[in-house]
Amino acid sequence: MSTTAASSSSADRLRPLVLALGLALLGAGPARADLRLCNQTESKVGVSLGYRDTQGWVTEGWWELKPKGCETLLSGSLAARFYYVFAVDYTRGGEWGGRSLMCTRDAEFTIRGIEDCLARGFDRNGFFEVDTGEQKNWTIQLTEPDRSTAKPMDKP
Repeated sequence: MSTTAASSSSADRLRPLVLALGLALLGAGPARADLRLCNQTESKVGVSLGYRDTQGWVTEGWWELKPKGCETLLSGSLAARFYYVFAVDYTRGGEWGGRSLMCTRDAEFTIRGIEDCLARGFDRNGFFEVDTGEQKNWTIQLTEPDRSTAKPMDKP
């Protein structure tokens, strides 16, 4: 009789520990890997993204980011080393761009291919290159154009 009482008492003491361990394991899923972009400016910003997938070049847009907001552009482990970004400051005007020409349009879009943008009825904009160094997770930071760190933090 006393053995049962001792077992019951031990089980009662271990129950919170087991419950806490179980809850911890539920939250400890695989690490999330994404391509994210954070808008560190005081402006509302529109973002488009270019990248290569298994079928070739793709450009997508527009993600609208609030001031000081972040957005996941691609979910899951990154499959490429280089990604390309073109962003527009909706509040004050101006843009973040580069020399890599890719297709865009004014409305929401997914465009396959980067050749003959204008002939195919699309706009053409210069995207800046983001080298992820083959990391599986990456965050791009857009900063104010008038700061000394106006470039994305991961772009030298």
